[in-house]
Amino acid sequence: MHKTFEPLHPANLSENAIKMIGGDWMLITAGSRESFNTMTASWGGFGVLWNKPVAFIFVRPVRYTYLFTEEMETFTLSFFSDKYRKALNYCGSHSGRDVDKIAETGLTPLSMPEGSLAFAEAKIIMECKKLYFQDLQPLNFLDRDIDRHYPGQDYHRMYVGEIIHCFRRQEP
Repeated sequence: MHKTFEPLHPANLSENAIKMIGGDWMLITAGSRESFNTMTASWGGFGVLWNKPVAFIFVRPVRYTYLFTEEMETFTLSFFSDKYRKALNYCGSHSGRDVDKIAETGLTPLSMPEGSLAFAEAKIIMECKKLYFQDLQPLNFLDRDIDRHYPGQDYHRMYVGEIIHCFRRQEP
């Protein structure tokens, strides 16, 4: 792992998960150094499931990142300071099918212990091993207002991943 990061047990995270994901956003990245994609996400969470620290994410099948998430056993979540908001906006509004997000944003891919990729500019990185997936089913929406998020009926796939590595950027 890169020397500017220190290992951190997920239980020792002091940040607010709702702010980290819903307010600050994250990059979900899947693939290998040879071929990968990243996307901005503001839906997901952390917790404990099956006695393991887990993260859960949601990816629509129409997203380019979906193909990589399906193919790989691992994915990463990268969290950034506000300084990188423009890069996250770009990664959330452009498809990796059409543009080179890394060239356009200047982010630096960083290899993780299990071979996943994250970004050297991140302040917190989680490498997750997929444990489970489930396609969201509109029949199970108890609040009918949820339907408004799916005008194209392109329902997300939820992935639950064990957080196998967590790192925090060391402050100088």
